[in-house]
Amino acid sequence: MPESPFPLARQARLAVFASGRGSNLASLLAAFPPAGDEPLAAVRLVLSDRAGAYALERAEAVGVAAVHVPFGRDRDGFERRADALLREYAVDLVCLAGFMRVLSPAFVERWQGRVINVHPSLLPAFRGLHAQRQALEAGVRESGCTVHFVDAGIDTGRAIVQRRVVLEADDDEASLAARILDQEHIAYPEAVRLVLRGEVRP
Repeated sequence: MPESPFPLARQARLAVFASGRGSNLASLLAAFPPAGDEPLAAVRLVLSDRAGAYALERAEAVGVAAVHVPFGRDRDGFERRADALLREYAVDLVCLAGFMRVLSPAFVERWQGRVINVHPSLLPAFRGLHAQRQALEAGVRESGCTVHFVDAGIDTGRAIVQRRVVLEADDDEASLAARILDQEHIAYPEAVRLVLRGEVRP
């Protein structure tokens, strides 16, 4: 089992990677505000691969550094810039929150045990894209969300927290996704606390 750098003897510095509106970012900012008195952690950096992502506006509104780093077809360039920013801001834990890009095995290895992600299914079920659609098509009775460590695979890292949602007879992809998202907002801060206290290791 990889060695965990946590717990720390000080407040941890969090970075959040987001591609869109940043609703999970909002839950992390509420739990770990940049200027708050939460002793465990504070969000210090928000990075997005999309220039117009609302996540950047959320970060700027509360005084968190918000940086657009283009991805496009240049994953190496993105990762070099992201790595430099993480080191510049002395980040301890990276939280992927609606970040719609796949990081390279080399990047993940450099930050091993310090990158986590939230996925809208009860992993290992329904990995990859359109997890809610996969659940509906499979006819399962429940789905949910998983916050997990990121490894070199796609949604294959060790689970930290899972929360369950019962599928309703009239559910479609949008309604199921909305209910799962509500649970993600609860699960993500809980998972961050577990990781930073050293209670769950990669």
